[in-house]
Amino acid sequence: MKDKLIIFDTTLRDGEQSPGASMTRDEKVRIARALERLKVDVIEAGFPAASIGDFEAVQAVANAVKDSTVCGLARALDKDIDRAGEALKSAANSRIHTFIATSPIHMQMKLKMQPEQVIEYAVRAVKRARQYTDNVEFSPEDAGRSDEDFLCRILEAVIDAGATTLNIPDTVGYSIPQQFGTTIANLIERIPNSDKAIFSVHCHNDLGLAVSNSLAAVMNGARQVECTINGLGERAGNASLEEVVMAVRTRQDIFTCETDLDTREIVTCSKLVSSITGFPVQPNKAIVGANAFAHESGIHQDGVLKNRETYEIMRAEDVGWSTNRMVLGKHSGRNAFKSRMTELGFEFQSEQELNDTFFRFKQLADKKHEIFDEDLQALISEVSIHAEEESIELVGLRVCSETGEVPKAHVTLRIDNQEITGEAEGSGAVDASLKAIESIVRSGATLELYSVNNITSGTDAQGEVTVRLEKGGRIVNGLGADTDIVIASAKAYISAVNKLQIPEERRHPQKADV
Repeated sequence: MKDKLIIFDTTLRDGEQSPGASMTRDEKVRIARALERLKVDVIEAGFPAASIGDFEAVQAVANAVKDSTVCGLARALDKDIDRAGEALKSAANSRIHTFIATSPIHMQMKLKMQPEQVIEYAVRAVKRARQYTDNVEFSPEDAGRSDEDFLCRILEAVIDAGATTLNIPDTVGYSIPQQFGTTIANLIERIPNSDKAIFSVHCHNDLGLAVSNSLAAVMNGARQVECTINGLGERAGNASLEEVVMAVRTRQDIFTCETDLDTREIVTCSKLVSSITGFPVQPNKAIVGANAFAHESGIHQDGVLKNRETYEIMRAEDVGWSTNRMVLGKHSGRNAFKSRMTELGFEFQSEQELNDTFFRFKQLADKKHEIFDEDLQALISEVSIHAEEESIELVGLRVCSETGEVPKAHVTLRIDNQEITGEAEGSGAVDASLKAIESIVRSGATLELYSVNNITSGTDAQGEVTVRLEKGGRIVNGLGADTDIVIASAKAYISAVNKLQIPEERRHPQKADV
């Protein structure tokens, strides 16, 4: 029997720390359900002490998820741990993840604490967390730059205090695989009571080595990897869940452990996270990129036709590239629509919500012959935005764009049940449309990003537009989808403006660099 490798997903916590990637409570629940279908072992749902919104989101995930363990992050402070314990009260299986910095620069410059004080705080935090759950994880923040002797001391102490998982984070992505793997092996060998806890790693991707460092740690005794869908996360992101899992699965000749994940759900989960956060997946991204299993070279094509294994080390079907295709159309009924939406993790809260969403589906079906899961994911995101955030709505848009003439846009918005019109010129149809919207809403925000991606293939494909706005240091993403890219752009801009109007503390968790 091979060891089990525990997959700890922190998309909802660390992934949300990507600028503009904050999620609503309902969006977190949808992703959590997708992670549960993927059979992720532990879902870190958030940082309950950070804000009211994050507390409510962790609580909602704890209520919704039954098969995976739901985890809440807490600093080594009584108030944080109590808040996490309260948020996780209803979870079928819960974990509290507490942390404190252990590198010299963090202890001196950030905490302004002596090493003995840090150990004291860590031990007290673990003991307090044990009052709420027997499943307690401890992380020495910035372990990658911490003194190994000190790590041995503090980790031995927290195991004695009741920690069941020890997570070694490379917080700033500083480590190199061989060195990081050796560190894990040394800690397991040197700590007298190391056999009483599971060793875990949490690697950041600042040098592009997060997955490599994680796998090096696994080969040296780590039996939990903390990662995110699509490698999402602040700065350069985290270790990519799909890459870690498929590396271990594909190279069972090397790894002495295996995961329990249903890898056929990977692509669906990836598309959901991308849709909700507004962070597109690059085409050449391993496992989940559109080109991951594409073969352009004639030599490669010939080889694959003769024997797939000549150039493919994995089957596309095994990660969900052929299993997530569900075609609906204008003749599809409500039951088929509702059933597929449920399978995609969206539960209708009322008959009215079902009717409204089905009406939007029919509108899309009139424009597009075949509707795929990707279209439904975009539809879900649009419905969620409409339900929670849309105080400003797009009523109508007319654009005049012709060769040799300056494009003009005329837009009508509904704001607080009052219709207001605006006009503007621009360098193109999209530019004119966004300027016309801004002439009405006067958000004063700076456009940081404008990105267009096709949701499916074909000339009738929906375009998915991401707009990132910045105002006063706050960053939000807006998402819009339509078969008309100009309308999709307008929807995305309005979505972002609506988010700027939501109280910040309900959407943006406090930074927690573990």
